[in-house]
Amino acid sequence: MWPACVWAARMDLTDISGVGEKTAEALADLDDPERALQEGDVAALARAPGVTEGRAAQIARAANRERHGDDGRLLATDRAREVYREVLTLLKDRTVTTYAEKRLETFYPSASESRIEEVRAFARDAVERDPDSGVLEALSGVAPLSSAGDVRVRDRCLATTDAERYAEAREALPEVSVEVVEDARDLAELARGYATVIALDEAFAGVDVEGDVRVEPTALQNPEEIVPERTLAFFADNRDRLQAAIGVHRAADLDPPTDLDALEDALERVGTDGTVEGDDELDRLTAAIDDLDAAVDAAETVANDRLRGAIRERDVTVEGADLLSLVEQGAGVDSLLSRELTEEFEGAIQAARDHLVDALDLEGAEADIARRAFPEQPTFPVGHDGAAVNRLREELTGARDRRATELKRELAATLADEREAAESLVRRALELDVELAVARFARDFDATLPKFGGRGVAIAGGRSPLLDEPFEAVDPVDYDVDGVTLLSGVNSGGKTSLLDLVAAVVVLAHMGMPVPVESARVERFEELHYHAATQGTLDAGAFESTLRQFGDLVEGADGRLVLVDELESITEPGASAIIMAGILEALRGEATAVFVSHLAGEIREVADFDVQVDGIEAKGLADGDLVVNRSPVKDHLARSTPELIVEKLAEDGDEEAAFYEGLLEKFEE
Repeated sequence: MWPACVWAARMDLTDISGVGEKTAEALADLDDPERALQEGDVAALARAPGVTEGRAAQIARAANRERHGDDGRLLATDRAREVYREVLTLLKDRTVTTYAEKRLETFYPSASESRIEEVRAFARDAVERDPDSGVLEALSGVAPLSSAGDVRVRDRCLATTDAERYAEAREALPEVSVEVVEDARDLAELARGYATVIALDEAFAGVDVEGDVRVEPTALQNPEEIVPERTLAFFADNRDRLQAAIGVHRAADLDPPTDLDALEDALERVGTDGTVEGDDELDRLTAAIDDLDAAVDAAETVANDRLRGAIRERDVTVEGADLLSLVEQGAGVDSLLSRELTEEFEGAIQAARDHLVDALDLEGAEADIARRAFPEQPTFPVGHDGAAVNRLREELTGARDRRATELKRELAATLADEREAAESLVRRALELDVELAVARFARDFDATLPKFGGRGVAIAGGRSPLLDEPFEAVDPVDYDVDGVTLLSGVNSGGKTSLLDLVAAVVVLAHMGMPVPVESARVERFEELHYHAATQGTLDAGAFESTLRQFGDLVEGADGRLVLVDELESITEPGASAIIMAGILEALRGEATAVFVSHLAGEIREVADFDVQVDGIEAKGLADGDLVVNRSPVKDHLARSTPELIVEKLAEDGDEEAAFYEGLLEKFEE
């Protein structure tokens, strides 16, 4: 096995099984692909084009096999692989996030000692975690960070006189327009169409151009300052996920990679569309632009209502009535207002101006422009100066855009420094979900880390998690096996369940995970061969194929665990006993093997050595049901179910008792 640092340094991504040139190129473009592969970070790997989370898990598994020199042969049969999938599902069922589900797929049974110990170190810490309900609830909102979608900025552009710099700018800052200019006149022309123009050539320093034109030769080295929207879009897209990750760190009392309060405050200021929220000045300018037309209309109404009221007051005199008649006819309005209602008109215009300024909360130059929206020349009805209103709109829009850009730059500068910490924050929360899944598995199945060493398997207080009944209702089993053994027992006594338990313990142990036992010792096996019971007698072709499998199995069987369930069903009982005896003879001294069989006695008779037979013994019948000791008795041929029934009938003492006693004697011969 290569140490991680050496492996990373020498790694060629195409060395990983299943990774071709195209995928290798995609992975190489990731930030730190070596870390992602080593840690099984499926979210990071899935950012590579064309790589799904499922594919990422496969790649991470293959990378670990490469790193640990693992040939991947431990699960040697279909049933062995099924057991792995079943226990993996039990682990995945205890996750909250889809990331953790995929991440758990990077754990696999391995014959590599270094891989097993690597995962055991992880699992040892994981089982100490407290799967608190508050933490699990907080995890429900966490997901891998997404890359921000395409950002397009239309209120500013870059300008340069150099073709090479133009190409460099297009690549570095695709979010903004890049223009080629020849001189200051071209810059001025651009400034009329954009709120901000950034000149990349130092030669433009000191050029006096109307508009917001900045000379920044180093702009391409500081993209966040030119296009803060890039950073803000990332945090806007991931705000909910980051806030959830902050909640996880608080609920689980994790040591955070950054100041959570400061990050949370910054996130609160990021709008869902990448704008900056919570700034009073920006809000004022935005509201003024939105309300401008309505405020102008309202100001006109204020002036006209005031003038109309002043004119009506003149109704007290004849002159006033005549004046009103003339005004309504539009005859000599300007001169009449100037001569008769100068003060009233001035008051009405001032009221309109004050209303507009107050309604839009205008300041300084904005207020000065707003006042020019209502002319001093007497007229009725009072109307606004459209050019002045448009000038005010431009002033407010420019101020708003400048303020927004300034705020974006400030906030983007803050958040850019938080980018790495934010990714670590989410990654740590997601990894916590993986750890908690292991912790929940260990608690739900009373699981503990086994010891490795010796020969065979020894289990104390083991309960199979694969049974279709509540785990707490499963009877604990003690069993140890070393060498080749026949397992006998009554029907439905738990022989297959015991094989499943042994297989599950071995698979989980070789994954580096806790196993559902009070204690266990497991040999580090090279291969697990689990052959499930065959349904019905095989035809000649299938029978030959099965024998070939066992022929391959007995060749170089050292380091193998062989579990076989009722192989006798493949052919006639007499032939089956001979075949199984021969297989056990070939495995003797090489492998650890458990063969479940109802022909244990017959096999022992034809074998050329003293085959150990263990038995799952039934204590008797109670209300028609077997009472079974689920832990096998060593060196004991268990009685069959028919024998137990005959024994019960013999003990009943009815008229046929003598008949049953005779049958029972034949069982005991």
